Amino acid sequence: MERMIGIDFGTKRVGLAISDPLGVFASAWDTVAPTKIITYLQTYILGQPVSRFVVGFPKNLDNTPSDNARNVLLFIKQLQKEFPNIPISLEDERYTSKMAFRTMIDGGVKKMERRNKATIDKISAALILQGYLDAQKNHCR
Repeated sequence: MERMIGIDFGTKRVGLAISDPLGVFASAWDTVAPTKIITYLQTYILGQPVSRFVVGFPKNLDNTPSDNARNVLLFIKQLQKEFPNIPISLEDERYTSKMAFRTMIDGGVKKMERRNKATIDKISAALILQGYLDAQKNHCR
């Protein structure tokens, strides 16, 4: 079965998450340099079908696009060009970094590991994807 990929795009790192084959759960997956993300996804998709990309869209508290929104939109154009048959959904990414950090604390992750921004980015991608999966599940009810 196909999986969905959650993406937390940043100019230093791209956090990735993957859904289970049934599209119920999101798991933190990996962190990749922005310059290598397209090649990384191409390699993955060769061996595993992907049904959708869910990209975190950065917004300010007043619901306007944040400073990084421009970079995310450029990245989305790259995704559309390289993977024209895979739909892309945007998911609000406000608070995901804070929620990721809180998740690590609640999960007993040691202080040194909580400082690893790559771990935060992966967990943020999982929160973005899980938000999308939960919304789809609730929409179908």
